[in-house]
Amino acid sequence: MYYEIRHYQARPGRRSEWVRYMEDVVIPFQASLGMDVIASFVDSEREDGYVWMRRFEDEAQSEVLYAAVYQHDRWKNEIGPAVGELLLPEKTVVSRVTPTPASPLR
Repeated sequence: MYYEIRHYQARPGRRSEWVRYMEDVVIPFQASLGMDVIASFVDSEREDGYVWMRRFEDEAQSEVLYAAVYQHDRWKNEIGPAVGELLLPEKTVVSRVTPTPASPLR
């Protein structure tokens, strides 16, 4: 099992709009296709920062879920373009982390 921690930077002054879109559209859409979104945060140290986490059982599951989400017509035609309008994609940082043996997230 591993987690993906995704750090985003909203376009200046648009973080509130991004959070609403994420919570109303992106997370429900991804969850409907099986993605396990486990957390969503505003970054208190970066004015327009946002962080969220997803959990995967293994690489095979993540490949299936990535394809289901990012190859979906709704993502390509509606959600993806809206995400591009709200975020600065060049500021995205994605980390893959694995819980330690004593972690409660195991």
